[in-house]
Amino acid sequence: MVKTLRFENQDIYILHSYPFKESSLIVDIFSKNYGRISAVAKGARRPHSSLRGMLQSFQRLEANWSGSQELKTLNSIEWSSPLNTLKGDALVCGFYINELLLRLLPKEDPHEELFNYYDETIRKLAQLESLDITLRQFELRLLKELGYEVMLSQDNESKPIQLNQMYAYEAGSGPTLNKKNGYAQMVSGQTLYDMAQNDFTRSETQKQSKQLMRYLIAFYLGDKSLNSKKLFSQLGDA
Repeated sequence: MVKTLRFENQDIYILHSYPFKESSLIVDIFSKNYGRISAVAKGARRPHSSLRGMLQSFQRLEANWSGSQELKTLNSIEWSSPLNTLKGDALVCGFYINELLLRLLPKEDPHEELFNYYDETIRKLAQLESLDITLRQFELRLLKELGYEVMLSQDNESKPIQLNQMYAYEAGSGPTLNKKNGYAQMVSGQTLYDMAQNDFTRSETQKQSKQLMRYLIAFYLGDKSLNSKKLFSQLGDA
């Protein structure tokens, strides 16, 4: 007999949920200690369920679950921090980063530092802190945590980036000087330097970094298109 494992008092965020059978939900969870997991919230769609009002995205929660299979059973959940309120553009940005985690983060692969950075990012979005810059910073951190760190300080020949040059950035190999093909994204050395310094104050850096990260995210997603991108078209494409 396989022993049922129990996981108690775990810090989590809800990424997504969808109906399961008549009265339950399947919940996609990003947990601090166990990474991304899926769990069934039995009876959560019933009017008087203790779980019904707790399964909210963008809120840091504390959960208990059990199970030794890939699909766990969510047993209980509690608030663990002040309420985050995401509205308008910030809400769409929140949907976007949740979808990135769902599409790119492998299941049950712990990323404690990424969890902490996600927590910080949600609070920034709730405070409406430079939404487009907040997204670029999260995208960079996510790719780094997944092992796809974006080369910003050196070109693909390990030479220092030259600020006054244009580079062709190709996913998988990095920036190349004076070369362009159909699969590369053009970006200035100044923009790469600014991104490495976490400095997005220049308007040109904001524009080029968005184009570069859009290109890289699409590359790593492959054929997995993002539903949240449809929402961005309605708000100026952050």
